[in-house]
Amino acid sequence: MIDGSSDIAALFADANVAVTGAAGTVGAELLRQLASFKVASVVGVDSNESELFFVGEEYRSDDRINIGLADVRDRASLESAFERVDIVFHAAALKHVPLCEAAPLEATRTNIVGTQNVIDAALAADVKRLVFTSTDKAVNPTNVMGTSKLMAERLITASNARSAGQTIASSTRFGNVLGSRGSVLPLFARQIRNGGPVTLTSAEMTRFIMTLEQAVELVLRSAFLGTGGEVFITKMPIARIEDLARVMIDALAPSFGH
Repeated sequence: MIDGSSDIAALFADANVAVTGAAGTVGAELLRQLASFKVASVVGVDSNESELFFVGEEYRSDDRINIGLADVRDRASLESAFERVDIVFHAAALKHVPLCEAAPLEATRTNIVGTQNVIDAALAADVKRLVFTSTDKAVNPTNVMGTSKLMAERLITASNARSAGQTIASSTRFGNVLGSRGSVLPLFARQIRNGGPVTLTSAEMTRFIMTLEQAVELVLRSAFLGTGGEVFITKMPIARIEDLARVMIDALAPSFGH
C-alpha cells in the first residue's frame, strides 16, 4: 500500500510506460512527470497530429520518450505501441459535453470502443497494469460524455476477470481540472477578455475542481494502489459555478480594461 509520503518516482524506476492521449492536457502532464522519473521508456500516442508534433519536439533530446500517431479506434496500432510495455495510462477521450451530445456515435467510438481496444491491446501485450482516466460526470450520468465514460469504467473493471490477474486494470475519477482544455476556466477567461457576457447553463450548478498536478498524481498513484477493478476518487473541493465566474470576473476584468 502506498501512503502520502511514498516516493512515486521510485515506483516507476526502470518501467516501460505507455500513455494514450499524450497530446491532451492530462496525457501531456503524465508524460512530463514520467520523463522526470528514471523510467526505462515512455511511449506517448495520440491521433492529434499537430499537437503531437509539438509534444515530440519537447522531448526530442530524450531517447527514452517515443512519440507516435495512433488512434484508440484502431486496435492494431495500439498493439504495436504497447509492445514490451509494463504500465498503460489511458487518457485519450472525447470529453467536451456539447460536442459529444451532438455526435453521440463519435463519443461511443472513441470513449467506449476505443477503451475496449486499449484493453484488448494491453492484454495481448501482457501489460502488467492499466489505468483509465475517468470523470466525475460518470456518476449518475445525464449526458452522452458521462455515460460513455461510465461504460468505459465498466469495461475496465470487467477486463480483470478476463486477465485472471495478469493485467491489473483500474479507473480514476477526477473533476474539473483547472485550466485544462475541458475546463470551464479558459472559456470564462475568453468571455471576460471580450467584455462578456459570461454564460452559465445554470447558476446553481457545481463543479469539483482540482489542479492538473493533483489529477496526475492521483493517476500515477492509482497504478500501484489497484488490485483490480477499482475506481479511485480523490477528495476534491467543490464550488458553485456562479461563484467561480464572479471570482474570475473580479480577478481578470480589470486587467482587460473592463
